[in-house]
Amino acid sequence: MSGTLNAVPGVNTAPSTTMTLLPSNYINTMDFTNQYLPDLNEEEFERYGPRTVSGFLDRLGAETPFESDLLKWEEQGRLHIKYNAISIVYGSGNDTAVCTISDPGITACNFRVSQTVLLSSNSNNTSDRAIITAVSGLTFTVAFYTASGGTISAADSVTAFAYGSEFKKGSNGMISSLDPTPNIFETSPVIIKDKYQVSGSDMAQIGWIKVSTEDGATGYYWFIKGKSETSLRFKDYLEMMLIEHRVAEAGSGAAAATGDTGNKGSQGLFSAIETRGNVWSGGNPTSLTDWDTMIQRLDKQGSIQENTLFVNRQFSLDIDDMLAAQNSSGVSGSVSWGLFDNDKDMALNLGFDGFHRGGYDFYKQSWRYLIDPTLRGGLVGGAVNGILVPSGTKDIHDHNLGRSVKMPFLHVRYRKSEHEDRRYKSWITGSAGGASTDDSDSMKVNYLSERVLITLGANNFGIFKS
Repeated sequence: MSGTLNAVPGVNTAPSTTMTLLPSNYINTMDFTNQYLPDLNEEEFERYGPRTVSGFLDRLGAETPFESDLLKWEEQGRLHIKYNAISIVYGSGNDTAVCTISDPGITACNFRVSQTVLLSSNSNNTSDRAIITAVSGLTFTVAFYTASGGTISAADSVTAFAYGSEFKKGSNGMISSLDPTPNIFETSPVIIKDKYQVSGSDMAQIGWIKVSTEDGATGYYWFIKGKSETSLRFKDYLEMMLIEHRVAEAGSGAAAATGDTGNKGSQGLFSAIETRGNVWSGGNPTSLTDWDTMIQRLDKQGSIQENTLFVNRQFSLDIDDMLAAQNSSGVSGSVSWGLFDNDKDMALNLGFDGFHRGGYDFYKQSWRYLIDPTLRGGLVGGAVNGILVPSGTKDIHDHNLGRSVKMPFLHVRYRKSEHEDRRYKSWITGSAGGASTDDSDSMKVNYLSERVLITLGANNFGIFKS
């Protein structure tokens, strides 16, 4: 029989910090007028384990400086010409035809006279080969090589690509040249800030509990924990901004915001994949057939053979279940994978690190950002179950450097000049904690960074959405 997971204890996502940091916010059960001191464990218990989610971009990319307000780079386009939405009107006897391109975003036909093309029906198994005799705007005229003329129905939508050219003996060369179309992308950096503040009087208050945080900070003063957690949270924000952010559209409230709030925005990783990459929606791919569909899409992109899947818990389990189902028999009913049979008395490992299919390697890693219940874990609207990230590097022309460079598919650019480094700034103001910048009886720890994420070859990435 199946069971249910009790709702209690549930997931507590209530914030553990408040806008005002006072001793009462950290310890509120001690009565110092009592003659007996409380008997407490002096060390704080880390009941939620590691709470930070940063590190994803550190593992995958690189960081390089830049100086301008705008970043531009150029990516290679397709080498060959292909149009997927063409209507066809036949001439007398079907020996010739006028083809009109209706692909989205196409404003002119790049085919040239004397090029040979393959015409393929988008609805059935018919195709023709022809030579181009005229080109004008979005239309091109072809003459078929078969005596019976074209075989594709005039009602069908047609796909066509050029596969060569043919000229008569003693003829002139190609009428026009075919220049590469630049694929130039641009993005802007975002400025991220945070602050931690504690009064000088409160800094003199000694807490009872020894605190420690994920970055190694430790001590008996509660303000040490507040400062450290602000720093950890800021580092998480640095990464989450580059993952989640998007460009502010013209006419949007963010673009029109006045004062110090609002800016142009910036294209984060998810937005880049959704607009320029491969989107799997409607649930996770849970069968080999589903993954074959994804592989066939990757074949049409950069065909990067090694890829890593960063997934939430359910997606990870779905992949494990799919792979476990590929072998359901063995000696005495046991299950086996790999080079050696599992002994029937040993503990069975039903977790998989990845799989190889159709010439592609997919490595699987759980991503805390998609699992953490205070972040994307458990979301329904706009849920992201995982992303596919290609391995390796890509050659691009960097317009700021003025030359071709080899960069990881993901890399972070931060603002820096000879006199200013804005990768990660932290400074203390006030009159407490060693600072003496003004007459404020407090210690203010300020954080600032200006950075942007560059997603190269987003057509090789994938995002899996519910």
